Amino acid sequence: MNIALLGYGKMGQTIEQIAINRGHNIVLTVDKDDKDFDVTKADVAIDFSIPNVAFNNIALCLNNNVPVVSGTTGWLDDYDKAVALCKEKQGGFIYASNYSLGVNIFFELNKTLAKMMSSLNQYNISMEEIHHTQKLDAPSGTAISLANDIIENHNNVNAWKLDEASENTIPIVSKRIADVPGTHSIHYKSEVDTINIEHVAHNRQGFALGAVIAAEWLVGKKGVFSMKDVLGI
Repeated sequence: MNIALLGYGKMGQTIEQIAINRGHNIVLTVDKDDKDFDVTKADVAIDFSIPNVAFNNIALCLNNNVPVVSGTTGWLDDYDKAVALCKEKQGGFIYASNYSLGVNIFFELNKTLAKMMSSLNQYNISMEEIHHTQKLDAPSGTAISLANDIIENHNNVNAWKLDEASENTIPIVSKRIADVPGTHSIHYKSEVDTINIEHVAHNRQGFALGAVIAAEWLVGKKGVFSMKDVLGI
């Protein structure tokens, strides 16, 4: 499989290593200042770029009939446009806030716990996420996905807020600490006890492997998909 890497920071370089180890070819690497590149020689593109270029990268791929896997966060105001373009061009597109296989299991655990806690009004919900200092957006895309899944599955919260607690909302605390790949914690606290669930990434390998697996799965398919489709969960 020939892969284009759109975004060649630490994550892109880790994806490159894993893809090569799995027998794939990297035919294009695009760094943040690169322009006028040709994606058509790739069977699939993997985008881990930056928020202000992500949609343009995705659109370029879809307009050139190249399926694209995107893991860039912070660009989702344009997500509906990407979905519409994918359908118009009959292309293939996967977006996930997190490609880690463990995190996607954590997403499902989070939904289940939210449903179980929905009738227990004595518990206040809060979240914390910690990432490396190079991460540009806050809260993380993964934290937003977790919060939105709680909102959809819990009767007593209807919004999330960054660093602010208020009624019927989930406060999210974002911390930036050097060399932390990603930690996400969800807390249900009452006067008598606290229930915590947490996912801690030890390195970037899990994110990169999941992105490559998603790219392998996407080739030859048409439509808009998620990691739930890739993993069959």
